Amino acid sequence: MHPHLAADLADLPHLLEEVRRHAVGTLTALPDLPVLPAAARTPRPAPLPLPEDGAGTAAALAAFASRWEPRLSASAGPRYLGFVTGGATPAALAGDWLTAAHDQNSNSALDPAGQDLEAETVGWLRELFGLPAEHAGTFVSGATMSNLAGLAVAREWLGERLGVSPAEDGAAALGPVRVFSGAAHSSVAKALSVLGLGRRSLVVVPTLPGREAVDPEALDRALSEHSGPAVIVANAGTVNTVDFDDLTALAALRDRHGAWLHTDAAFGAFAALSPGTAHLTAGLGAADSVCVDLHKWLNVPYDSAVQFTRRRDLQARVFRNAAAYLGPLGPEPDLVHLTPENSHRLRALAAWFTLAAYGRAGHREIVERNVLGARTLGARLAADPAFRLLAPVGLNVVCFTLAGEPTAERLTALREAVSTEVFLTPTHFRGTAALRAAFSNWRTTTADAERVAEALRKAAR
Repeated sequence: MHPHLAADLADLPHLLEEVRRHAVGTLTALPDLPVLPAAARTPRPAPLPLPEDGAGTAAALAAFASRWEPRLSASAGPRYLGFVTGGATPAALAGDWLTAAHDQNSNSALDPAGQDLEAETVGWLRELFGLPAEHAGTFVSGATMSNLAGLAVAREWLGERLGVSPAEDGAAALGPVRVFSGAAHSSVAKALSVLGLGRRSLVVVPTLPGREAVDPEALDRALSEHSGPAVIVANAGTVNTVDFDDLTALAALRDRHGAWLHTDAAFGAFAALSPGTAHLTAGLGAADSVCVDLHKWLNVPYDSAVQFTRRRDLQARVFRNAAAYLGPLGPEPDLVHLTPENSHRLRALAAWFTLAAYGRAGHREIVERNVLGARTLGARLAADPAFRLLAPVGLNVVCFTLAGEPTAERLTALREAVSTEVFLTPTHFRGTAALRAAFSNWRTTTADAERVAEALRKAAR
């Protein structure tokens, strides 16, 4: 054994304690750390040569603390409001640490504990979101992979209707396919590219006046004018304004036109947790496939998401993996047959821990507190003559701009001016340059929303 490996193994309890102390120090200071440190905006340091012998874990920790840690953002903290990013609850952090410690490959019934734990966790999530029992689920890396998996099943379903198998014969066997949506997330177009359906297969349908929700009548007309196989991508929470399509109406259109209904509920699914917002997700369970991102509002570490579908048989047809060392494709497929990954980290453990630790009620409280924070910030900005809300705050995202001359340059300057206090992401909404504040972190309080509003007020003057 290499001398550093041998020394680290002998000293492992002390080394893990040093890492624990270091992590606790960072997490304790997190609420007061600059959200985007000044070092993050400096040029990338010149790469060091690969160490020949290394220096051991203690020295590596010291090197990380001096070379890279000062450049890291406080993305796990309460005022990182970009990308709909959660943090990691204490229980999720514990689960993630144990995930690395046990280092399971959770793909095969030959070593089944990992995928059995995942099955239990998926069952909890299905219940959390109010999905029916026929929705089978699998963990994936994020919403992009969740959308890709759902649309891959949709592609195979289209082939089933035409008497072909795109998984065997290629996407060209389908002929022209159209995917209809009002305001699809960018990951949908990426998934269509990867699946061979093409970005141009996405048809943008008009939305309701002043909203990002698709107009059901316009969608009905578009489906009527298209004679070939079709997929509907519904939104349960759009990026800019967290708008929800009428999922029940879209399910009826799916039935009328013989289409597949995929619902992107990356973070909107969590509206189901609160009585005050659960109505937004009515009809979610009627979808043929559903995307939910877990490193957003479930507050588990990157990367983690879940995909659900009613047609696990088609999912296994797409992703099945034939090799002598793998289990056969039976009525209950191993996870190796259900996603693009042959290597499947036990992501479910962090989700299992946070659900076991805080239950439905604990996660409902996070959702409701974040919604209150978003509405607090929205009210402050609406009352400030320097700003203009671009949409009502319906859930957890505040979409706003400057009241006068909202150019991209001025908004960039504003975003950079407040970057030590809050991280915001730029966007465009109906042709207007804007900023987004997305509340989804388990630490965030209304006091943080007030602090963000005050920082924006001062910077805009």
